[in-house]
Amino acid sequence: MRTKALDNLHGVLHHQDTIYEATVPTAQYVAAILPDPRTLRSVEKTHRSFPGCMRADLLAWLDSVADAVTDAVNEVGQRLGFPLADHPPAVAMREMRPLLFSAAFPYVDDTDRAVREAAIAACIPLVDDVRLLHHRAALVPLVRQALGTSELWQHRERAIDALDAWGESSAGIEGQRNPFLFCDTDLSPDSTSWSSATSDAEGWAEELPF
Repeated sequence: MRTKALDNLHGVLHHQDTIYEATVPTAQYVAAILPDPRTLRSVEKTHRSFPGCMRADLLAWLDSVADAVTDAVNEVGQRLGFPLADHPPAVAMREMRPLLFSAAFPYVDDTDRAVREAAIAACIPLVDDVRLLHHRAALVPLVRQALGTSELWQHRERAIDALDAWGESSAGIEGQRNPFLFCDTDLSPDSTSWSSATSDAEGWAEELPF
């Protein structure tokens, strides 16, 4: 049931980064239930899932929602003739950023590493809001020390992008050599063919199939 609910968050209420009318009250609800101890329960995972309990997944969802209404997204939309200001749910989500930040920030030093990293990642797009800009200084060391040393290449890349965008040094953070490997294979890390797939992808042993 918990896993199905999370699937609905991503597949129905925030499909392909879309902000629907129903996404707004759902984000409020998700923010409100984060402290509930039941969010510490486990959920089913696949080899593509990020690790952690339900709370980590809920924070990751808030991160995704917030990332869909950043200033950078708005700038691109304006250039293409689709500013976020013309989409009421996006406007409402942008207005809600301080509330979402207040829900996520208490977990940036959580003892659970997955929750801690998810919370820091969620705070990154939220501090675009002019009302939250002053929190960037506190986030910089957290981004560098937690996300920058994460076992997840996605979080390390997120740290690099955030620090660079904020005019901070990202030196010493190791990015992902081949992020397409994660997208282009269904193999799990413990698969017997994983090492050969990695070798082919990084060494260009075979021609691309397109």
